[in-house]
Amino acid sequence: MSTETDTRNPLVRDGAEGTGIVAAGAVALAAVLFTVSLASLFEQISLTDTVAGVPFSTMLGAALVVLGGAVIVFGVGSRFDYVETEPQASAGMVAGVAFGAVWFIAGGLIASQTIGLGTVGWLAAAVVLGGGVFALTVATREDIGSTLPAGALTAFVGLVFVTGVIGPSWVWDLGWEQKASFTAGFTIPVLTLFAALLSGWAAAKAYGGFGARGRHTGAYTLVYLNAISIVAVLFILLAFTVYKGTGGVLNGFAVGPGVGPTSTVVLFGIAFSFDWPIYLPFVMNGVGLTNDFNGVLPAIVGTIWLVVGAMLFAVPLGIGAAVFLTEYAERGRFTQAVEVATNGLWSTPSIVFGLFGFAFLIPRFGNGKSLLAGMLTLSFMLLPLVVITSREAMLSVPDEYRDASAALGVTKWQTIRSVVLPAALPGVVTGVILGVGRIAGETAPILLTMAGGVFVPGSQTPDVIGGFAFTSSPPFVENPVLLDAASALPYQLYALITAGVGASGNVADPDGFKWATALVLLIVVLSFYAIGIAARYYFRRELNQ
Repeated sequence: MSTETDTRNPLVRDGAEGTGIVAAGAVALAAVLFTVSLASLFEQISLTDTVAGVPFSTMLGAALVVLGGAVIVFGVGSRFDYVETEPQASAGMVAGVAFGAVWFIAGGLIASQTIGLGTVGWLAAAVVLGGGVFALTVATREDIGSTLPAGALTAFVGLVFVTGVIGPSWVWDLGWEQKASFTAGFTIPVLTLFAALLSGWAAAKAYGGFGARGRHTGAYTLVYLNAISIVAVLFILLAFTVYKGTGGVLNGFAVGPGVGPTSTVVLFGIAFSFDWPIYLPFVMNGVGLTNDFNGVLPAIVGTIWLVVGAMLFAVPLGIGAAVFLTEYAERGRFTQAVEVATNGLWSTPSIVFGLFGFAFLIPRFGNGKSLLAGMLTLSFMLLPLVVITSREAMLSVPDEYRDASAALGVTKWQTIRSVVLPAALPGVVTGVILGVGRIAGETAPILLTMAGGVFVPGSQTPDVIGGFAFTSSPPFVENPVLLDAASALPYQLYALITAGVGASGNVADPDGFKWATALVLLIVVLSFYAIGIAARYYFRRELNQ
């Protein structure tokens, strides 16, 4: 008996050979199909493309048929002991409900759209098919219940593509008044994504030998494929924005002695002038009729000052509130009410904050939109997250740190300042990073509280530092720049894509200007992220030392 066991094709427990390689290949094929369908969904691969004269949709279908067949063969081989596995008695109720629901939908679509049955007919067919698959999954052994429904569905979807039932020109008109329809450009990638996920999970369970190990392998495969999809979507979005916006950003770019604008710096009362050795007009110019190349410098500076001003208001207040709630206030109804309020404020839509700034702040700052009103409005948006993350970071500091500090005879405030806050700083910085990423791209609050012109000349770039002046009467300092309206990248991008604004003649290429603005906004936001991440790593390293 032991000799027979040793001659079976082993899985991963005894080496990835034979059938183990087949299962691993099925998992790999599912991952490839998943990735390719994502690229097709985002139009990086066209369904009308051909490889060696074969349409791309047909190749997808053939790969799905191979994948589904491999999954079915492996499950049947395990059931008849051609493959050494350890399946449980049933695939489980969750798998049964999932497979039953999927086949219920598939049966209903086939009966109604392909066969042409009426409501009663397609509903009966869907119930029979879904119920049968549910019974098959629950009542049979795990190797059959996990592989046969998934593999059959994947192979069926592949055959639909191969036979041309759903081809590159396929359209399903839903018959709604709004003329809604499903096209092949959406349906084929989505069906491929779903089939690849389903069969990838079943193949991963088979690769793990079913049982507890197989279920863990299947779960990990789903997690990895979803992680790939998240990263792929992010990469495609970034790559698409970079591709569309790079040309506009680099328009007029030059490097060399004296090619850039002339700048003047005053040190100790002496003015020094120099010419920039690099000229990037889109980020160094405003919009002007005499400019050879127009840019968005005022909007860039306005965005930076918005974020910096919001942080200057929100971060000290948020950390101070977190210190009080964590270290001084007794746990009770008051702290619970503050928690509910901060969580609610963080989830409040940005347009509500914008309306608040418009109704409350603007009348108190001369009844006009201003940079200061925008800063304060965004600081109100940032404040709840700073409070939440700072409080959580301080609560995560072990009480042993506080007890050890108290045992040395130091005061409570000295303990907070020297022990608690340094230990919590990485978490606090993380919260600030998340908040800055949100407020830097907000449009509604800026539109209501701060927005100035769209095509702003370079001479109107806000000079906040240079605008400060001391006076002899309270409040002894003034800054007219803070009370002037200013532009910002999110608002300018919103205005550019609004009908008619981009065609005003201020820029030669409105579409290129729009994508270049989006790319610069992305770079500014990512720069704030980079600064925050660098600060977090610095504080974490200092803490570990």
